[in-house]
Amino acid sequence: MSEPTARPPSVDALARSISSSGLPHPLCVDAARQAIAEGDPSRAADIANSIAAALLVPVVNATGVIAHTNLGRSPVRVDRAPRAQNLEFDLSSGQRGSRQTGIGRLIARAVGAEDAIVVNNNAAAVLLVLAALADGRDVAVSRGESVEIGGGFRIPEVLEQSGARLVDVGTTNRTRVADYRKAITKRGNDIALVLKVHPSNYRVEGFVETTPVEQLAELGVPVVADIGSGLIDANFPWLTDGPPAWLAGEPAARQTLTAGADLVTFSADKLLGGPQAGVVAGRADLVAQCARHPLMRALRPGGLVLASLHDTMLSYLSRDASTIPFWRMATAGLDSLRTRATAVVNAAGVGSVVECASLPGAGSTPGATIASIGVAIDGDRTERLRRHSPPVIARVSDDVTILDLRTIDPDDDDVIVDALRSLD
Repeated sequence: MSEPTARPPSVDALARSISSSGLPHPLCVDAARQAIAEGDPSRAADIANSIAAALLVPVVNATGVIAHTNLGRSPVRVDRAPRAQNLEFDLSSGQRGSRQTGIGRLIARAVGAEDAIVVNNNAAAVLLVLAALADGRDVAVSRGESVEIGGGFRIPEVLEQSGARLVDVGTTNRTRVADYRKAITKRGNDIALVLKVHPSNYRVEGFVETTPVEQLAELGVPVVADIGSGLIDANFPWLTDGPPAWLAGEPAARQTLTAGADLVTFSADKLLGGPQAGVVAGRADLVAQCARHPLMRALRPGGLVLASLHDTMLSYLSRDASTIPFWRMATAGLDSLRTRATAVVNAAGVGSVVECASLPGAGSTPGATIASIGVAIDGDRTERLRRHSPPVIARVSDDVTILDLRTIDPDDDDVIVDALRSLD
């Protein structure tokens, strides 16, 4: 007689035994069923923890990358009462309004544009502009700017999806205004606009020549400049100490429009320091043409994004960088960072204070670094730090774990102390 096969445990009982994972009971049931199906009920807790780790949770960014693409880019604070908002309601007339009116006015005022609209990211902004202004026509792009950026966003493919046709101009390393003029006047071409693209974290050095917006504006066709990272004004009126050295040469919306661009597009969650969104700003007639396009409804952002972006733009117009987390982190002084790092090390009883370098992040200002101060611990401790609650995300250099104080909110210093103590 063979031994009877052991019965699997109760799914419900196993699910209840892993309730400490913090998952709702249906997800605990999923973990229990998967563990039983794999023949190892003891793995239920590990599976539940894996499910929990895949959910969105607040983390402490100790990487030193201020706008970290994998950590939501620029940190934003949203404090809103659980009430309705006048998203598409005109308080003056009592009639239906547009979700773009208020935010468009704020952005246009900040960058010196006639009008502006907001979509869900900068890729959407570029796609919308091309679809609205160049569908079935040609768009001139320098070969040196026909790039691919993060997430597989390729300029030629975006042009194709928009219905526009790409006309390559110049060479990879050198494109002159005469190259654009030749493309515009060439028989068979129907150039609707010139697209100038920020190369993000791609650079060509050495024997290089590009055509500035001032020269492109003389070609007689609309010029659209994708400035990418979202710097709104190269004069930095919101910073008391003026332009940071690490941002020298970064294109800004206000100056690009003044130079003659008809439209600019840019991200809101990089150097702008707002939520994920994309902006189209410039000539009112072209902005209106984009706003009327059928894609606009598919690409428009929701109320939470617009509310957060409203707050961000009001801070800029008030010239109050202290309320924009990106700029508060980017401009923190070394003395204050060293004082915080010393306090953290003393309270935790582990680690040492070190000099390090932070990055703006998200493809902005490639190669630029910002001097910073961090806490160093020997060995790779990143996994243990990720297991802390809340998770702490650090970086490793030469087998030393570094927690960069520049990207850690001062309110989270106690979290860092607790996380360091847990390493012993």
